[in-house]
Amino acid sequence: MKLIGLTGGIASGKSTATQLIREYGVPVIDADTIAREVVAPGKPANKKIREAFGESVFLADETLDRPKLGEIIFNDPAKRKILNQCTHPYVRKEMLRQAFVYWLKGTDRVVFDVPLLLESHLDKYMGTTVLVYW
Repeated sequence: MKLIGLTGGIASGKSTATQLIREYGVPVIDADTIAREVVAPGKPANKKIREAFGESVFLADETLDRPKLGEIIFNDPAKRKILNQCTHPYVRKEMLRQAFVYWLKGTDRVVFDVPLLLESHLDKYMGTTVLVYW
């Protein structure tokens, strides 16, 4: 199975490219969607974030207060690294699980939509990397 990495900055057209790829029937593994799922209440990454940042970054329903957490991590690279350590292992595990399911189904190619593909060094696992740039 061919692994294709798709990356690009904010407002680069990556979402449009992903939509077109899906229209051609090529499966897309979306890292942003997975990142939202792994921090849901009751998930291990949610617990790790709570341990690292405390209750103040959570809402009453136990979901992340994304704006509040964003203020913290965008102003402090060390805290951003801590957040990444809380979430990235779970995101990668789910991406791998999804790829494995596609492989079991006999899919010949899958696209990994990963905004920080190069920065996270996931490009080394891809047969092809596509950068969307507008």
